[in-house]
Amino acid sequence: MAQKVLRNVTHCIFDMDGLLLDTERLYTEATQMILDPYGKQYTFAVKEQIMGLQTRPLAEFLVKEYDLPITWEEYAAKQKENAQMLMRNAGLMPGAERLLRHLHAHKVPFCLATSSSADMFELKTTLHRELFDLFNHRVCGSSDAEVKNGKPAPDIFLVAAQRFKDIPKPESCLVFEDSPNGVTAGISAGMQVVMVPDERLSKERCDHATQVLASLEDFKPEQFGLPPFSN
Repeated sequence: MAQKVLRNVTHCIFDMDGLLLDTERLYTEATQMILDPYGKQYTFAVKEQIMGLQTRPLAEFLVKEYDLPITWEEYAAKQKENAQMLMRNAGLMPGAERLLRHLHAHKVPFCLATSSSADMFELKTTLHRELFDLFNHRVCGSSDAEVKNGKPAPDIFLVAAQRFKDIPKPESCLVFEDSPNGVTAGISAGMQVVMVPDERLSKERCDHATQVLASLEDFKPEQFGLPPFSN
């Protein structure tokens, strides 16, 4: 595949789960806890189809996929209960804190665009409040009335961009994502997308990203016209 041309940007938009916070592993555990009584196994093949989805479409998909004798609302309630128990101790992903503090120090505007609800955001960031306070603003897709359609629709990233004070054009925004659905959303919004995928994702599921990295530690800001790291 030919090397993609990287354009200079002025603003950054970050996903959260699996990119900044190590929550995907915890979500897998929370999901398996629901499936255990029914003798079902939560596989990565299923997980990769729902990464980045908001609460309702995710719950509806899993209830149908595993033929569960419960409603999507009941599934979502169980998932939330399990997540609340597990998520308080979510740790940061490699390179996340360094990059966020670097952008903040150089006055590069950045915000959060997560499919999580506002209350789940508060729970997941329990150990990292000071770091997440550095964001210009945050958009929580599952509880934000302006986000009409979840990822892979572009709504969340377009709403996030509109809430910057200077309202950048989409092509001036750089999205950071870990899921194929999130990458599709960012590209559809007219933005470049840096993807840090789960290592189990096939190359084909990552090809639509502008750039694919093994970790945020590998990100080179100067490639997108942003201030380089000093160390």
